[in-house]
Amino acid sequence: MEQPSKPKAAAQHDFSTTHLLDNLTGRTVSGGIVQICNQGVQFILTLGYSIIMARLLTPHEFGLVAMVTTVIGFLQIFRDMGLSTATIQRTDITHAQVSNLFWLNVGVSGIISILLAAGAPLIAWFYHEPKLVNIALALSANFILNGLAGQHIALLNRQMRFGIASVIEMSSLAVSFTIGIVMAVKGFGYWSLVAATPVQSALRLIAIWSVSQWRPQRPIRGVGTKPLISFGANITLSGFIYSTSMGCDSLIIGRVFGPVSVGLYTRAATLISRPLQQMINPIYTVAVPTLSRLQVQPERYRKFYLGVFEALAIAAFLFVGLVLPLAHPLTVSILGDRWEAAAVIFAGFSVSAIYIPLSSAASWLYTSQGRGADILKLSIIEAILTISSVFIGLRYGPSGVAVALSISGVFVKLPLTFQIAGRSGPVRSQDLWTALLTHFPVGVIAGGVTWGTYLAIPSLSPLKQLFVCIPCGLLASALTIFVYSPSRRVSLGVFDALRALKKR
Repeated sequence: MEQPSKPKAAAQHDFSTTHLLDNLTGRTVSGGIVQICNQGVQFILTLGYSIIMARLLTPHEFGLVAMVTTVIGFLQIFRDMGLSTATIQRTDITHAQVSNLFWLNVGVSGIISILLAAGAPLIAWFYHEPKLVNIALALSANFILNGLAGQHIALLNRQMRFGIASVIEMSSLAVSFTIGIVMAVKGFGYWSLVAATPVQSALRLIAIWSVSQWRPQRPIRGVGTKPLISFGANITLSGFIYSTSMGCDSLIIGRVFGPVSVGLYTRAATLISRPLQQMINPIYTVAVPTLSRLQVQPERYRKFYLGVFEALAIAAFLFVGLVLPLAHPLTVSILGDRWEAAAVIFAGFSVSAIYIPLSSAASWLYTSQGRGADILKLSIIEAILTISSVFIGLRYGPSGVAVALSISGVFVKLPLTFQIAGRSGPVRSQDLWTALLTHFPVGVIAGGVTWGTYLAIPSLSPLKQLFVCIPCGLLASALTIFVYSPSRRVSLGVFDALRALKKR
């Protein structure tokens, strides 16, 4: 049997992580700051892009693209096969193993690109919309572009080199958004939305290969890749089940109500999901590698995780307290007057801002501990609940679906997630419930003050309402955190970490 070749000396540092333990706290905090800044810039770029494109394009044009991207969402998880997570999570990994994972990523991504292109006529038939054929063909290339970059990005994150990865993400996003806006101004319609996606992926691929010293070798047997593939398979299957269940709402709404309704629905969902992603993604990028390195130190693991979880709980309650009362002025101010019908859908989704970040944080326990079977089990249960919620809410239209998904997420899925997550490992279910419920007053006071202020100024324009209500809600929340000792403790912990970083 052919023996694995020795990796290049320049790339040896991509695999060892023992040097990270010497100053793990400092690396975690600095990495967190980098990721927060990165996500902040991305949020501003995305918000500006959404505001501009919503005024240049119609709900119908957004709906056409959303119909295809909904189908792509079902396939997206197979692009990575969970193998990037396996690379990050594994305590020890070799050049040969990562190379095998790379070629597997590329092969699977290529197959998915071909399947999507071949299935383009079927997508058009399902929605009764011939224009979807060319949209699907154009977006099919995105899979192979992302597959070629997956392991390189994973190695950067494994080494906690978040600065380089952040610059690449921000720059590729900015260029792709600029191209999309220019195309929309020039009258390319929905093609301006389509073009931005593969452009961003291509730019990111070129940049990541330019800065990374690692290059894959040819595939080799007998180097211990099977356990990594097994872990990735559990993540992939659970991710597919999750994405299928989460995408069924847009799929069914598009099929039943048409492109305008799905355009309104997906824009409203994006107004909730995009800010949450900007909040969760930087924390996930830093937390999972850190927790993976702390597996051998259970008490440090537990302390670090609960500190992050409590901070995230405060942020989630504050977010809901602000956006739920201000659903209408936020929708109109960001998307424009012709998107006013999306406001009630946005309000229906707002409560899910509690479930989404906290369930995501619970999943970090499975990922960092290598509990692929638990991830799969929970995803199956959540898929059944999600699909059931969609059909229950469907009779009341898109807004009914949004409300049903929010209610099931907070009152059914989140308790199940906590129960399964706390069955093993240093963090127990009771820890999660205590951390969540302790900070509930922050959300209540933020929501009450924001709602009361909004009711007091009904004659102002939506934008002016935001300028008045948001500062009032934030001020009330700040005072609550200052007075309420549990929330104050968590906030001071964050500030202490930042001060410690400043002294380095």
